Amino acid sequence: MSTARTVRRFTDRPVDDATLTRCLEAATWAPSGANAQGWRFVVLRSPEQRAVVAAAAARALAVIEPVYGMRRPAADDDSRRARTYRATYELHDRAGEFTSVLFAQQHYPTASELLLGGSIFPAMQNFLLAARAQGLGACMTSWASYGGERLLREAVGVPEDWLLAGHIVIGWPQGKHGPLRRRPLSDVVNLDRWDRPAFPGLGS
Repeated sequence: MSTARTVRRFTDRPVDDATLTRCLEAATWAPSGANAQGWRFVVLRSPEQRAVVAAAAARALAVIEPVYGMRRPAADDDSRRARTYRATYELHDRAGEFTSVLFAQQHYPTASELLLGGSIFPAMQNFLLAARAQGLGACMTSWASYGGERLLREAVGVPEDWLLAGHIVIGWPQGKHGPLRRRPLSDVVNLDRWDRPAFPGLGS
């Protein structure tokens, strides 16, 4: 887990069916509300569907650029932010080249979308961890949101009573995995009350 960071740069090597199947099977081992397993995983890899993914990525990028103040970094900018943005733009530029998986959750009128997320996001995390365990890289994207949602929903034929919960690009990574950089536990954990520091020695 401590090395399963987001990967945005991939080689041209295709992901074979057996490896991808193990990731998808691991996703089904996740818990879900009432064990309903109201999920669907759609593998997108035909040229036609990859073209739709590329269009969805372009629409999502147009939305997130002003939100995060993003722009393509100059070639000589080697700052941490520039390196992150450079990888992000490369992923969007090459969005139509990779296999990806669309994750959908059946909508139940008695449950909020946030609550339903508890029945699909663990499956996505299992998928990510299984990918890492096999040496794959993966990136959760926002391409099934914003303007990309309608494109993907129509291209895949997702019924209206299903939610597009997420989208993951998967492939063999350029470079190496991990380690992760995270805030210390003392910044995010409290004891009994929101304003009470966690017990001494917790990730400080």
